[in-house]
Amino acid sequence: MVADVADSGVAADELRQFIERIERLEEEKAGIQSDIKDVFAELKGRGFDAKAVRQIIKLRKQDHSERQEQEAILELYMQALGMA
Repeated sequence: MVADVADSGVAADELRQFIERIERLEEEKAGIQSDIKDVFAELKGRGFDAKAVRQIIKLRKQDHSERQEQEAILELYMQALGMA
């Protein structure tokens, strides 16, 4: 396989295209991450707690039963440690 890439321009061109696509996507990802950072800075400036918002976003990604299971385990552990 390595010989194929070295000997044939086709495989090398294809590999280069994949790498260039990944690089473009990485650039887009960096831009989006910067936009998200800006939104968090804005919400903090408006008095919202960024840590709480991140937790809400994480919870919204979970389905209801998964969230309930995690909450039950957390509650059990907190009770075991005398925190609840």
